[in-house]
Amino acid sequence: MRNPLADKIVDIKPSGIRKFFDIVSEMKDAISLGVGEPDFDTPWRIRDEGIYSLEKGRTFYTSNAGLKELRTEITRYIKRTQGVSYDPIKEVLVTVGGSEAIDLALRAMINPGEEVLIPQPSYVSYEPCAILADAKPVIIELKEENEFRLTAQELRDAITDKTKVLILPFPNNPTGAIMEKADLEAIAEVILEKDIFVISDEIYSELSYKEKHVSIVSLPGMQERTVLINGFSKAYAMTGWRLGYACAPALIMEQMTKIHQFAIMCAPTTSQYAAIEALRNGDDDVAAMRESYNQRRRYLMHAFKEMGLKCFEPYGAFYVFPCIKEFGMTSEEFAERLLMEEKVAVVPGTAFGDCGEGFLRISYAYSLENLKLAMGKIGAFITRLREEQK
Repeated sequence: MRNPLADKIVDIKPSGIRKFFDIVSEMKDAISLGVGEPDFDTPWRIRDEGIYSLEKGRTFYTSNAGLKELRTEITRYIKRTQGVSYDPIKEVLVTVGGSEAIDLALRAMINPGEEVLIPQPSYVSYEPCAILADAKPVIIELKEENEFRLTAQELRDAITDKTKVLILPFPNNPTGAIMEKADLEAIAEVILEKDIFVISDEIYSELSYKEKHVSIVSLPGMQERTVLINGFSKAYAMTGWRLGYACAPALIMEQMTKIHQFAIMCAPTTSQYAAIEALRNGDDDVAAMRESYNQRRRYLMHAFKEMGLKCFEPYGAFYVFPCIKEFGMTSEEFAERLLMEEKVAVVPGTAFGDCGEGFLRISYAYSLENLKLAMGKIGAFITRLREEQK
């Protein structure tokens, strides 16, 4: 019988995060710090709006691009947070999570063999989605000494005559790194000079702890060459609602909508009505969750300092990325031993790219109580490792 499988699919490695989730699911007493999902319930006002939409019988398809009312609220949100205007009809698309938007943007923009620049460590979907779009992924290895920010020189060095798109994943999963306005201005100068495009994944934009998040679309000349991706999962604790969105020039958005039309039809109707309420009245809920995350972030940085574990201070998302190179083992070996010996699950840095070797991703989307318990166990494990090295 002929091989029924597509070679490019077979060659893509499964998510490096999945292995540890599967092990933890069989360990009822394990503490997991591996999931990148808010531990808060979706705020009540947003849940109520979703329930109300069902009670009103709003159970039908929306337009392919999403409810006009929601797209209008998205443009208002971007205008008040970034000072940038979008046409809600021609330049906004509501998607099934931010992940679908990433896939749509790449497929709409890439011709076979064109290069997509992917800074790593970063979210696990970028490289596979680039491959599925028949692009050539080109990895830019971000450095700890730069706080895992992308520098203009790193970008310039990576660009060739085949480069089409830069993925800009900040605030960053897994490192928690951010890009400040000055960083983005230097990047934008190179993008304009080299005539390339940007897919800016800003799903963690509301979870910035140093200063207000700045989007690259707010810089001169960048809106017309950027696909801005965001969503409701992280800021509004709406992961299970599966709702994201993309904003882009009409030329690109027309093609993204076409793919979405054939593959998906439309995003979930109930989720769209709930999202309208989130954008209109959810700012206080976001602020409360952000403050709680920030408290946990500060606690973890203090705990690492107490145990002598090196970790640069991240100012975005809800992750820390401590360095474990001193122990002379791979990230996966460290994570496996920690899980088996202390029953604490973290994610090896290599799940987010080879340059994540020597680091761990620890999520603080967990209660302070659980974090304190886990840090005690990690501290004991580290003490034991140091004793073994003597």
